[in-house]
Amino acid sequence: MSALAEGVTGSVASIGYGLAAIGPGIGVGLIFGNGVQAMARQPEAAGLIRSNMFIGFALTEALALIGIVMPFVYGQ
Repeated sequence: MSALAEGVTGSVASIGYGLAAIGPGIGVGLIFGNGVQAMARQPEAAGLIRSNMFIGFALTEALALIGIVMPFVYGQ
């Protein structure tokens, strides 16, 4: 085992979740950015766009919540 690996302590799963949280973070930014842009282009459809935007947000955040639970489920 290398000296670098011997110096690592704690849960490596938390580092993995930190890296996995980048995906939902980018997804939420894209959802709301494109939703606001769509509402600016078609203000009459703002209600439909907003509801679809929140559904997409909920599904994207569900992935992040699943990711935070997995280290506890599969951890040692």
